[in-house]
Amino acid sequence: MSDFSKALDVTTSGLRAQAARIRHLSENISNADTPGYRRKMISFETAMSSRDAVAEVAPSRVRLDRTELDRIHDPTHPMADETGHYDGSNVNLLIELSDAREAQRSYEANLKMFEQTRKMSSGLMELLRR
Repeated sequence: MSDFSKALDVTTSGLRAQAARIRHLSENISNADTPGYRRKMISFETAMSSRDAVAEVAPSRVRLDRTELDRIHDPTHPMADETGHYDGSNVNLLIELSDAREAQRSYEANLKMFEQTRKMSSGLMELLRR
């Protein structure tokens, strides 16, 4: 396998990993006001490619954030207990938005690497044709 296809495999794995991260961040943002919702967290690990000995990026299992849920006082809410409180979510929108921005930039960096590798490969093919 050529070095170009190995580089494309690595950047593709980075694109898939960041896409998974963005998907979970968007789930967290959309459920920020859902009572009892726990924030989903994802991290990355190194995975060896099955075709060759190239280390790729892979998302690990999704974990739930075990921090304390917000206690919200609203006696009119259907989920409120006898004291008028219910469990909110533990999603902090500021953290989620900053993580989403970071994931977006990482995705764009991987996409730029993919495009550069493709251009280099095309340039090499043009040189070989001459």
